[in-house]
Amino acid sequence: MTTEQTPARAITMTNVGRESLRAFVAEGFRALGLTEEDAGIFADALIFSELRFHPGQGQGVMRLRRYQQRIGNSEVAPRADWTVLKEAPSLALVDAHNGIGTVAAAKAMRLAVRKAKENGIGTVVVRNSTHYGSSAVHACQALEQGCIGIAFTNAGPEMAPWGGREGVTGTNPWSIAAPTDKGFPAVLDIALTTAGKGMMNWYLREGKKMPRDWALTPEGEETDDPAAAMKGPLLAIGGHKGYGLAFMTEALTGVLSGGGFGLTPYSDPKKLDVSHTFIAIDIGWFMEPAEYEARMGEFVEMARSRALRPGFDEILVPGEQEARRTASKSENGVPIADDVLADLQALGRELGLASELEVLDRYTGDIL
Repeated sequence: MTTEQTPARAITMTNVGRESLRAFVAEGFRALGLTEEDAGIFADALIFSELRFHPGQGQGVMRLRRYQQRIGNSEVAPRADWTVLKEAPSLALVDAHNGIGTVAAAKAMRLAVRKAKENGIGTVVVRNSTHYGSSAVHACQALEQGCIGIAFTNAGPEMAPWGGREGVTGTNPWSIAAPTDKGFPAVLDIALTTAGKGMMNWYLREGKKMPRDWALTPEGEETDDPAAAMKGPLLAIGGHKGYGLAFMTEALTGVLSGGGFGLTPYSDPKKLDVSHTFIAIDIGWFMEPAEYEARMGEFVEMARSRALRPGFDEILVPGEQEARRTASKSENGVPIADDVLADLQALGRELGLASELEVLDRYTGDIL
């Protein structure tokens, strides 16, 4: 059945208390074999993503079930080593030993920041890793130490090259985080595909057509039917320009690290072979951090002050919408799709968790 035949239907959601959600996820990861520290790192990352992003992007707490499956199938090692293979004052190459990508990434950015505070800039490249979640989690980590953070990764070959109809690069997301004096950091967090299959699946569940520039059918045709698109490759942002950025991201991650690239990541379920790169830049090397934040605040106001196009109410800067989402969800509860909530509760029973999710009320707002 195509989306033209499927009636639109709302995805019902329920608000859950933020702190109970974090405690539940952390205990869940401990039950799956992660150490106390690593479970906390992973739980914080998933809560960060759940607060900031649209639930259809799939980077939040629904990942707990996914990791139960991956760990159970020996696709990911919950207590893998994390080894620095080669090191210089501003550089490091790390082997994550097929461990939890989010945890490996957090440790790599921590090392990049330490090098930046000593030398002005730090770059850490990681190979033999796995899915690392949202790039913003790791870029924003650098902000805590007065640094600009940059994080990017390769992924499974879901994006078609310009002119092709089979995948060859991943969504290959980037994030750049920089502080401002506006009460929130400027944070760019983008996949290099127009959308991911998580959002396509959200449209499918809602019975809606999707934009035609998101993906192709397996035959290479543009489509607004998410069911057909789920079987084909994704399209790049900006056409050939986005494909070029995704291609060069492979050069800066998998190719440079000696790890997997192109068709290799996720081709072997026992060795996912994902690679990441992290850069931290110490603001204090250039100027006083407060001066930088003020200059960024001035830049924010320059952007906001420009004349509006017809149909627009305001101008936002990168990270502003996500900061609003975070504030709203922190105050009112975190909206979780009812099927995801039921699955989390079932998983809690399966794992024998003592933590319980605090169910607040039905979510009635718009998902932005």
